Amino acid sequence: MKQSLQLKLGTQLTMTPQLQQAIRLLQLSTLDLQQEVQSALDSNPLLEMDGEEHHGDSAEQNTQSEDPGATAAASETTTDSDWNQDIPEDLPVDTQWDDIYGGASSYSGGEGDEMALDQRNSVPDSLHDQLLWQLNLTALSPLDKLIGENLIDAISPRGFLEACPAELGTALDVGEDEVLAVLKIIQQFEPAGCGARDLRECLLLQLQQLPPQTPWLEQAQLVVDRFLDLLGKRDFRSLSRRTRLSEAQLGDVVRLIQTLNPHPGEAVGGDEPHYVIPDIVVSRRQQRWMVELNPETTPRLRINGDYAAMIKRADNSSDNNFLRDHLQEARWFLKSLQSRHETLLKVATCIVEKQQGFFELGPEGMKPMVLADIAETIGMHESTISRVTTQKYMLTPRGVFELKYFFSSHVSTNSGEDASSTAIRAMIRKLIDSEQPRKPLSDNKITQELDTQGIKVARRTVAKYRESMGIPSSSERKRLV
Repeated sequence: MKQSLQLKLGTQLTMTPQLQQAIRLLQLSTLDLQQEVQSALDSNPLLEMDGEEHHGDSAEQNTQSEDPGATAAASETTTDSDWNQDIPEDLPVDTQWDDIYGGASSYSGGEGDEMALDQRNSVPDSLHDQLLWQLNLTALSPLDKLIGENLIDAISPRGFLEACPAELGTALDVGEDEVLAVLKIIQQFEPAGCGARDLRECLLLQLQQLPPQTPWLEQAQLVVDRFLDLLGKRDFRSLSRRTRLSEAQLGDVVRLIQTLNPHPGEAVGGDEPHYVIPDIVVSRRQQRWMVELNPETTPRLRINGDYAAMIKRADNSSDNNFLRDHLQEARWFLKSLQSRHETLLKVATCIVEKQQGFFELGPEGMKPMVLADIAETIGMHESTISRVTTQKYMLTPRGVFELKYFFSSHVSTNSGEDASSTAIRAMIRKLIDSEQPRKPLSDNKITQELDTQGIKVARRTVAKYRESMGIPSSSERKRLV
């Protein structure tokens, strides 16, 4: 085999530590970014929070359109020119370190925060805890209390008893009648309906705890006790005939039953609420849509000037190298933060530009848009757009939305244009909200109504969109007025 030398030219992207850090910060949510910033402050003495209030030019953060009702491109944030240059090996002794990344100071609590701390951090009592608390307040023998504890352990988070009283009595070496007697006591606890073995018993327990003078109480107990299957099928004609109630009377009875909770245990405890902090704020000012970063989520960091001034140019001691290395890391971190926020603002501005119909008309004005549309407009890769729009939220006059909410597939229309699937879902919901309760619209009828509006979709597509919004079928939506 003959050996030879060849020269080839090619390009290759090298994932430097700086680039890896910038990509990692780009995909972090607001809470994760706060933790990352705090970790950087704890590990790098050259970084510190800027305690002074920031009064930057509004053009640095806001975007303003030339035409009324349109969104303009975001202005570039003014930064120190040194951030865009390579850090030299030797630093002059008299260098001034006023590199401050703009933004708003982190949230500082008010006087009432200490009082509300327990409320924010407290874990709500579970259904199990509440039932045990009520059991301990009840005068029972030690054996009955033991039976009650085992019964409560067998109650699901929804409030239903998932154990057989006979089997439980065998396990505790007591009679089934004694277990049922304790169960009857537990069924009087709050919330009403807990400890039931099926839906019928659950609803009856709740009806029994209503005041005796409640209108239509006896009729509601009759319907739940004997004709719950007909009520579930919404066969109001057969239900009216068997109960000998008129349509208006049956409507009052059904409305009373609808006030009951089929899953009483879910009213207690539950998961802790998750609060969303928007990264972008969109507002309308002087007939123009303004896009800006949320100052409460923008960390304000700077390089500590006292430590930076201690770095000497020709000193190779361990202390000097320590400060120099951390200075370099601090500047990389500040530059990565700046890049993250500039990219986020640029993507959000482009989204508002393309989805002005949503901000003007609501979900029905949403246009079809995919990641490639934004990537092509601002000159970035689709993967970058995906990272920016994940777990990032936008506060608008119509509510708080994740950036991914504005991306949707397209559906063909009779006019040859494409319609957003989000807009079609909004149209379906509007049609269902305006339907007659006695004669709800079927999926086929909704398809015909959309076709008259120029939206050509299949019936199975309408059914899929309806189910994705949690809307029941037409037979389940039928009700008496």
